[in-house]
Amino acid sequence: MMTGTVLVTALLLLLGVVLLVMAVRIVPEYRRLVVFRLGRCIGAKGPGLIFLIPFVDNGRVVDLREVFFDVPPQTCITADNASVSIDFLVYDKVIDPVRSVLEVENFTGAARGLAITTLRAVVGAMVLDDVLSKRDEINKVLHEKLDTVTDRWGIRVMAVEIREVIPPRAIEEAMTRQMAAERIRRATVTEADGKREAAVMVAEGERQAIILRAEGERQSTILQSEGDRQAAILRAEGFALALDEIFKVAQGVDSKTLTLQYLEALKVLGAGAATKFVIPMEFVNLTQSLVSHAGQALAEVPPQS
Repeated sequence: MMTGTVLVTALLLLLGVVLLVMAVRIVPEYRRLVVFRLGRCIGAKGPGLIFLIPFVDNGRVVDLREVFFDVPPQTCITADNASVSIDFLVYDKVIDPVRSVLEVENFTGAARGLAITTLRAVVGAMVLDDVLSKRDEINKVLHEKLDTVTDRWGIRVMAVEIREVIPPRAIEEAMTRQMAAERIRRATVTEADGKREAAVMVAEGERQAIILRAEGERQSTILQSEGDRQAAILRAEGFALALDEIFKVAQGVDSKTLTLQYLEALKVLGAGAATKFVIPMEFVNLTQSLVSHAGQALAEVPPQS
């Protein structure tokens, strides 16, 4: 009898533990528990300790963290009938746990299919050059269109990033040739610009050199003219001083001294090789003065006995 009682007690304890495990849930901060009671949603619970009614309540765990999924390479036809292969990443996040469970069965798969169809629609409205060069614009359009649709599922698309755009082989080779030609053109333009700038700099240097030489010659001419002017002034001043000194000396010279000077001058003229002499009119006065002085000299000589 005791053995049966102990067994029943153990079974009851085990049942209580099982019921407690089924009734108690611990929900972390980054998750929510969408609770269904008898098949009817009563809302999202958490985070923390959550109690459920065993066999009555049922919970679905929803992760609130931002996740991403990879869209495999998709072949798209552009507006100019060129085929390109594009793969990209989509980042999304659950913002309404209840709608993410009630409105869509698998929101990741649904978002992936929607992203593929949206990508083909966006690329089909663009030419190949725009597809290759306007990735940011394509990302923005995809983001807006996906976010508009997934909003009713309680999911927000955080970002769309194109990872790679692969054009056809022939177009890729043509792009390579075009890139090489563009680089050659840029090199030619750069070289021509360099030569032009060098010629301009050389011409500018020659112009500056001519200006400097002309300025130097002008300054030299000015200095030389100033020197000549100063020299002429000094010569004139010296000549004036000499004349002044001669005038002062001439004031103290008597007629006899002048007569001797005239005779000395005639002596010098006579010693020359010239055969003709021009006698100035003043020579008559000179001879008269000379005769007068000679007569005075004879009168002063005493007679000899």
